[in-house]
Amino acid sequence: MPESVVIVGASLGGLRAAELLRRKGYAGPLTLLGEEPHLPYDRPPLSKQLLAGTFTEEQLALRRKPYDELDLDLRLGTRAAGLDTARRRVLLADGSELPYDAAILATGARARRLPDQPELRGLFTLRTLDDARALREALASTPRVCVVGAGFIGAEVASTARALGCEVTILEALSAPLVRGLGVTLGAALGARMQAHGATLRCGVSVAGFDARGQGDGRQLSGVRLSDRTLVPAEVCIVGIGAVPNTEWLAGSGLTLDDGVVTDAHCHAGHGVYAVGDVARFWNPLFGEHMRLEHWSNAVEGARAAVDHLLHGDAAAEYAHVPSFWSDQFGVKLQGAGRPLGTDEVRFVAGSADAEKFCAVFGREGKLSAVLAASMPPLVIQYQKLLAAGASWEAALAAAPPQN
Repeated sequence: MPESVVIVGASLGGLRAAELLRRKGYAGPLTLLGEEPHLPYDRPPLSKQLLAGTFTEEQLALRRKPYDELDLDLRLGTRAAGLDTARRRVLLADGSELPYDAAILATGARARRLPDQPELRGLFTLRTLDDARALREALASTPRVCVVGAGFIGAEVASTARALGCEVTILEALSAPLVRGLGVTLGAALGARMQAHGATLRCGVSVAGFDARGQGDGRQLSGVRLSDRTLVPAEVCIVGIGAVPNTEWLAGSGLTLDDGVVTDAHCHAGHGVYAVGDVARFWNPLFGEHMRLEHWSNAVEGARAAVDHLLHGDAAAEYAHVPSFWSDQFGVKLQGAGRPLGTDEVRFVAGSADAEKFCAVFGREGKLSAVLAASMPPLVIQYQKLLAAGASWEAALAAAPPQN
């Protein structure tokens, strides 16, 4: 057992790691640091239910039981500024230090911004509860909305804004939404669904700048200017172009940083330090690659893998994880698993790309690589099991249900 554990990041992964440590018998000093002032909360509803007003903030809480039961030193509104792995100290922004025997990093990621993105009223990114509060207030007046990026976050925000009655334009730099991960056929089908629900989708365009009215801190967004010199009028714009792992504070720590904190198959980064969730780039033996995942399931299961290794060493099982994800957008629930690439072979084992319900499987180098379905969860579960077993492409196609 470690003598003391410090968890940096009061996120889903950080909280689950704290709960698991106590559940598995660790009784020593345990500290949980969170930069935000809020208790740990669930992020997926920020772009959907909370923004739409169908969830209260209380429903976002990740823990219903009293935090006192965890017997931890919970420090909210506390920012970590550095990590001294030689002396095993977490350096805090106020100049103080926290000693640790083992540390778990769960600092997540922040929303990626456009180059030279200005500070304007009406111009948003969406990552935190405070972001969602401000955006929800801005949408209350039913403004014209522009969404930059047609990935999952952008599509979810656009869908919510349309449901609230806003005029919505979605801008995508590539030829279709999610084409890099899902390929042309599925990307085009998702784009058609967006337009069928009243959103305007413009692909192959990039943002050149923003127009605004007013002076100083009160400047209000009035439009988004594109590289082809056209203007998209908008009082609200959400930039949803991905996320950047929060690793800058770890410079000089001796940890390997490369699009996240690089770890082994136990989420161990060396020096008694573990990384979980969005900030970790872990070795996944099931796929034979390092991967950084911004998925809810990865934060939970990664925390479990880290805690198991922290308490049991190499006797713990490797973290052979099948990525899983979901998205609610424009009247459909998308669910998927695996590592799809736009260059994979894609077969529909149920329905078709433009159907209300469908299931598509992805194949690469003779193996099943992923599954994506619309409103067909049993098939996702079936193919997720095949992914965990390393199924061949032939076996995946053989498992397809009979077509009506």
